[in-house]
Amino acid sequence: MHMKTGVEQSAYAILLLNMLPEKAVLPGEAISQQLGVSATYFQKLLRKLVSADLITSVSGIKGGFKLKKRIEDIRIYDVYLAIEGQQTLYSSSGILNDMLELCEEDRCCFLSELMQEAEEAWKSVLKRETVAYLAEEMKADRFTHKLETLQAWVQDKMVV
Repeated sequence: MHMKTGVEQSAYAILLLNMLPEKAVLPGEAISQQLGVSATYFQKLLRKLVSADLITSVSGIKGGFKLKKRIEDIRIYDVYLAIEGQQTLYSSSGILNDMLELCEEDRCCFLSELMQEAEEAWKSVLKRETVAYLAEEMKADRFTHKLETLQAWVQDKMVV
């Protein structure tokens, strides 16, 4: 299993948007610069987050992005789904069937049930935690100074 970095980038972009005052927006280019990713690539991620109703896009010269939902209402799994979609992580290629030369009615994959159980366990953890959990972890004492610097950056880059 390999999750794209877009999930991580999107979760942290949502944390940046959470630092905005109510009527402010943050330009996508500023967010992409802060995250160290291509603005063109990041626009695609932002569109996926907008389509998933997690953030809102405001067009115009004073445009940018802001949260559509509270971070307490955005599960990590919601971010994952917005970026990765509803795909399953495992798909049997039929190796066992070929090895045993099974006929159509006997075809099976012993790994499928195990992989499905593992995927459900993984999803349940992502469904349990919200982006608010990440925000709380970021507020730890050891990050206080860095968090203040990041909040100052958001204040500097936001558009009202």
